[in-house]
Order: sequence, then C-alpha cells, then structure tokens
Amino acid sequence: MKPFAQEMISVSLEEEMKSSYMDYAMSVIVGRALPDVRDGLKPVHRRIMYAMNELGNSWNKPHKKSARIVGDVIGKYHPHGDSAVYDTVVRMAQTFSLRYTLIDGQGNFGSVDGDNAAAMRYTEIRISRIGQELMNDIGSQTVDFGPNYDNSETEPLVLPTRIPNLLINGSSGIAVGMATNIPPHNLSEVIDSCLAYLDNPEIDIAELIRIVPAPDFPTGGIIYGVHGIHEGYRTGRGRVVIRAKVHFEDLDKGNRQSIIIDELPYQVNKKNLLEKIADLVNNKKLEGISDIRDESDRDGMRVVLELKRGENPEIVTNNLYRFTSLQYSFGMNIVALVKGKPQLLNLKHLIQYFIEHRREVVTRRTIFDLKKTREKGHLLEGLAVALSNINDVIKLIKSSSSRQDAHEALMKKSWPSSLVEKMLSKVDKKLIRPDEFKDNHGLSKNGYFLSDPQAKAILDMQLSKLTSLEQDKIFNDYHNIVNTICDLLDVLEKPERINQIIQDELISTRAEFKDERLSQILTTTQDLCDEDLIPAQDMMITMSHAGYIKSQPLSDYRSQKRGGKGKVAAKTREQDFIEHVFTANTHDYVLCFSTRGRCYWVKVYEIPQGNRVSRGKPIVNIFQLQEGEKITAILSVKEFSEDKFVFMATSMGTVKKTSLSEFNNQRRSGLIAINLDDGDHLIGVAITQGNSDVMLFSDAGKAVRFSEQDVRKMGRTARGVRGITVAKDQKVITMLVTNTEENLAVLTATENGFGKRTLIEEYPKHGRGTKGVIAIQQSKRNGRVVSAALVSPDDEVMLITFSGVLIRLYANEIRAVGRSAQGVTLINLSGGDILVKVQKIVESEDIV
Repeated sequence: MKPFAQEMISVSLEEEMKSSYMDYAMSVIVGRALPDVRDGLKPVHRRIMYAMNELGNSWNKPHKKSARIVGDVIGKYHPHGDSAVYDTVVRMAQTFSLRYTLIDGQGNFGSVDGDNAAAMRYTEIRISRIGQELMNDIGSQTVDFGPNYDNSETEPLVLPTRIPNLLINGSSGIAVGMATNIPPHNLSEVIDSCLAYLDNPEIDIAELIRIVPAPDFPTGGIIYGVHGIHEGYRTGRGRVVIRAKVHFEDLDKGNRQSIIIDELPYQVNKKNLLEKIADLVNNKKLEGISDIRDESDRDGMRVVLELKRGENPEIVTNNLYRFTSLQYSFGMNIVALVKGKPQLLNLKHLIQYFIEHRREVVTRRTIFDLKKTREKGHLLEGLAVALSNINDVIKLIKSSSSRQDAHEALMKKSWPSSLVEKMLSKVDKKLIRPDEFKDNHGLSKNGYFLSDPQAKAILDMQLSKLTSLEQDKIFNDYHNIVNTICDLLDVLEKPERINQIIQDELISTRAEFKDERLSQILTTTQDLCDEDLIPAQDMMITMSHAGYIKSQPLSDYRSQKRGGKGKVAAKTREQDFIEHVFTANTHDYVLCFSTRGRCYWVKVYEIPQGNRVSRGKPIVNIFQLQEGEKITAILSVKEFSEDKFVFMATSMGTVKKTSLSEFNNQRRSGLIAINLDDGDHLIGVAITQGNSDVMLFSDAGKAVRFSEQDVRKMGRTARGVRGITVAKDQKVITMLVTNTEENLAVLTATENGFGKRTLIEEYPKHGRGTKGVIAIQQSKRNGRVVSAALVSPDDEVMLITFSGVLIRLYANEIRAVGRSAQGVTLINLSGGDILVKVQKIVESEDIV
C-alpha cells in the first residue's frame, strides 16, 4: 500500500483549532451575518439585487419569475440552497418586514400571521422603485468588483446606493461571538440628518437625535419612551419599547366595550399573539375578555377583543401590554462591517460612513464621466477637423486603394482647423485629451494629427453628416463637451462641489420617496408598573377612631334627596366611630402622620378595599409603626407640589411649615416630619396654601390665632418655631387651620362635659409665640380643656368619654356665646368619667 501523503507536518492541536475556528468565525461575520455599513446589505442581499439588475429586472420592466432570479443567484454568485436565497427574496418583498421594500413582489409573499410565501415558481418579482436607488451608477465604475466563487463572473463588493439603506431598513443577524440588530427609520428624517451632517461635519449626536428622534417600523405601533433609544444612538446599544396601537369601541349601546388592535409591534406574529391571549384568558391569568375575533382584511388590521360588562378597557389593555407581546422590546445593537471589520457604531458613525461612501461614488462617477466625455470629445474633435477640410478628406479617401490605406493616410497628414484651434485656445488641451493618447496626436504647431479612433470615426461617418445642419450640430456638441469636461474637472478639484452634488441628490430622493412616519412616539413615559394596571376612579377612604382604615368605590353611594336615610359607610364596634372620611382618586397619595413626628404614605389603591359594612384593616398592618406610636392625622394629596405646605403643631406649642414636595420619597419605616423633644408629640397636621390662619388651643383654655406667613418654610428634620407659649403643666391639644371666617365657629369642650360654640371672628389675630387669649374659662366646674373643632351649624359632632361613652349631636344645638363665657353642658358624666375628645364626623350621605 502506497502512502497517501508524501510529507507529514506536526502541528499543535490548540493552534490548529484556534486558527480554523477564527477563519470560520470571520467567514461568517464578513460573508454572511453582518451588513456593510455603506450599503446596509449582506452578501446574499447584494447578490440578489445585482443579479436582478443584470437581468434588466428593474421597477419599470415586467416582473420575472422568482425561480429565474433564484437560479441566477445560486448559479453565478451564491452557491447555497435555493430555499435560503428565496427566503431572503421573500423578506425583501414583505411590507411588514422592511420599512422600504427593495423588491416589488407579485403573488403571495406571506403574512403577519406567520404564513409562508407561495413557492418561487408561483411568485414574480422585480426591483422596487426605491430599490433601484441602490443600483444607480453601478455601470460607471463607482464600486469595486471581485470574482465570484468560481472566478467565472465578477460581482460588486458594495452597491453605489443613493439612500442610507442601513438606517432606513435596518438589519439583523447572528454571527460568531457577535450579533447585530439595527431598527428601521423614516427616510425623510434620515436624509435630513445626512444633510445636517453635510452642512456641519462637527454636529453632535444630540442634534442628530433631534432630527431622527426614534426608529420608524413598517408595522407602525407606538414607541413607548425614548431614553433607551437615545442611549442606543449614543453608544450603539439600547432598547426600543414598542406597543400595539389600540382604540376602544362601545358595545350593547355602551353597556360593554371592546379593545380594537389596529397595529402590532414590529416582528410580532399575530396568530401566536392571539393564541397567547386565549391561553391567558382560559387560565384565568387575564380577566375581563369575553371574546376574541380577528377581522383583519386587505384594508388593514383589526383584531377585536370584547370585554365583559363592567370591565375597564384601560386596565385590560395595560394587562395585555404586561403579559403579552402587545408590548415588545427591540434590543438595539448597531454592529456593521467597516472596511471589512465589525464595529459597534453610533448614529453619527452610520451617517458619516454613508456620506464618505457617497463621496467616493460621486468622485469615481465623475472620473468615469470625464473619461467617457473626453473620449466622445476626442471623436467629435476629429470629425470637426474633417468637416473643416471635407473636400481634402473626400479626395484622400477616393484616391486610396483600400480602407486601411485611407485610414493610414488620414493619420499621416497634418490637417489645418481654425475652429478647433479657437476652441482649444480657451483651455489646456492636455486636460481635454484622453489619457491613453500620445502627444504626437492632436493639435500641434504643424497642424492637427488624427488618432486611430478619430480616423476610424471619419471613415464611418455617414454622408448625412455633410449637411450644414449636421456640421453645426457637431461643432455645437464639441463646444458643449469641452465645457462639460471643464466642469467635471472643476468638480474633482473642489470637494465642496462634490458635497453639493450629494446634497442635491439626497434632496431629490427625499422629494421622490417622502412619506409620513408610521410609528407614533410617546416621549414622556415610564416603565409599566402595578399602578398602570389600576383604573383611575374616585374612592371613599374611612378611618375609625380605633385605627381601622379601608377604601371603597364612591359609586357604591348613590346620590340621595334631602331627608334620605343614607347608607352605612362602615360597620364599627361599640366604642368606635368613623373619625376621618374623605374622597380621593385611586392614584392619589394618603399621608399619615404619627404621634412621633413621622410621616407614612401609601397610594389610595394600596389601601385595602372593603364593602359598606366591613370594618376595614388596622392601619398598623400597613405601616411599620413603633411601639406606642399612633396615627394622629391623615391627609390626601394628588401630587407633591412645591407651592403647597405641610403645617404641623406639637403638644408643647411648637409649629413648623415644610414644603409638600419634601415628602415625595417613600419609606416603609416612614419619613421624619418634625424632630420632637422628649415628652413632646405631634397633635395636628394640615395641608396649606401658604396664606391660611392657624389657631392653637391649650388645655388651659387659651387660644392663639396667627397668620401662616409668620412661620418660615423649613426642612423635614428641623424642630420648628414657637407657636404658642404654654406653662410646664400645660399642653396644646388642637390645631385648626382656616381660610375663611364665614359662618364658622370653634366648638371647645372641657373634661367635665361642658363646652360652647364661639364664632371665629371673636378670636383676634396676634403674632405667634404669645400665651393667647381666653377660648373658654377654665374653672373648677369646667376642668381642663380637652378638645376644639371647627364647625358650621349643620355639622354633627361626636363626644367621646374616657369610659367609651359616645354621644352624637348637631353643632347648632349648642348655643353660640362669647369667648369669656363658661359654656353649657354638653354631656352628663357619672362615676368619675371625663370627656376626652370632640370630633366632627362625616356620614356617607354628606359626601355623595
């Protein structure tokens, strides 16, 4: 047996694997997966476009069978399977895959439902009108060509595109160790950015982003937020969040509603999407949908999701965005080949490399046009010389024995031509002459010597050229060609003229293919969170004296006529009652202030819901309250604005005003609202506009009234300033805030069950920090003052004793008297019991 190899070479397995794998990786990167930054095409796309152009399969010619194109591509340029090439052809013709289709297809090319295209023997294709812009000037030596796989043909290494195809159509591909994913964009916006770059090559990315704000997808949809997009434009890596475009329609005379899906996110399969929605509905993971119908047709997309009665379409839509591909994230990874090497690029790089490519194409096209114009001018120059000496030329030809003799005789003779001399006197004749001709041809001191092509053209000249009109035409054409050559030379000498040509061609392309943006942009957005799934509706919040809180829809309480019985707002135990009742939207904030000077807040939708007769949940289960800490005030706000304030008062007479905006940050353990001294605690909190009147009441029967403007704004951790001066054995029991004095009175009550109602105008305004004026006489009969409330005559109040006895009465049942009066009996106490609090209460019928 003869040896199969004459020589054996020892190699390192590690080095061989490394070398072979790198060769394979680079082959995939350069030859298959990544687009060229100049024309935005991978080799297979470029070969398909070139093969169609070579067959004359342009946009203004009849369609050709797809199988014929595929056969040419795999036979001449792309030695791979026909299915791989045809799949590429199909995608280039799909209006839902490419923003600007490069192939105009005729037949079934698939659908957004994932349906396959018809076989290539049934479909027909041609280059689209905009696709032809990639092929313009390819015959003018504008790009380099290389051999095909078997050296039998040549193919372009890049196309001389007039459109920034990589940006307008995007690209995606997975190579070895890297990938690319570039979204499509609007042609007009991209061309505007190229024009801006031509005007100012130093333009920064921020200015380009203002021109190209976001991608533009062929399927439309809504681009939800631009932060990730702009990050991708700056760094090459980012994220585009796309949402389906939907609208709502009424069903059953407005008793039900339906969600209509008009546009899907890019690359989302409609059939798979509907199957996913159906699975979620069947598995009870998505509530509210009763029926799903696909009513899409040739006029456009229309998917109908019918909702159950009473369902809010906004919350169902937000759930669809959250759990299905109705909201889809497109990861931007802008990687392309630059001079044959993969690079991560930003937006400016893409525009810069395209403009550089256009400069090279225009320059090479100008050189090609100059060469052809020189050749044509050279022939016309010879004809002009012959026409100037037509009789001698005819005589020479007639006297020659053969064409070859005539040809040689024409070249040997020196011909006079005053017309050509006059034309060439205006320019350098070396610039007009083709490069390949020698100096012994053309105009000289001894006359004009014809070159070989000129002599051939004279011999081929038709007799019709001898007419005076034809002679004038030749002279005029030669004159125009001389001017054209000078103009082309001027273009090559001045870079600004090349820029102007590029600019003019871009403006022309924009005018021809201008279209409107398909994808809507929402710039002010945030990530989808639980709050987006909560419908906005008014709720009634109730909190009992014992600290039980709940929320319930305000719609549970229908409006009643005067004299109605009302509805129970909440069921309470004995010795408990509703202390706080207010309405707020589900997206509002509820601020709760504790005795230890801390602020806790929650969204209204986070408060446990209950029915009309339920008691609610203990508020200590919502916040991390410390031992002995109790909630003393509860407020609702829509937003933490700068122009509103939180006004606080403590039992030792300290007051403080802090901007509401400082309570914006949420902590489960609460925020410091005011720093308290030992033994001090928070007794009252209110939201103010900055111009209210504040009233503080002490247990010694004194009250002070001052303007809120007397207290400067402070930070959250400040201790505050003196609001009222109290003795060591006294304390502040109540803070009241008012903006009007009309028909309002202060109800004060003492521990022995006495009290009175005094009109608010009886309390004069003084500066803060004083001991105050008498609010109610403190005597042995009355005892200490325990509470004060701001009431109108129609208000109802609750009297609470230490032993838990509760009495309700209307404020107008208590006689209005002056500040110095002792007051009247409010409640009869027995067994050493004392009154501890007076609270204005609100029933549900007072709210709705």
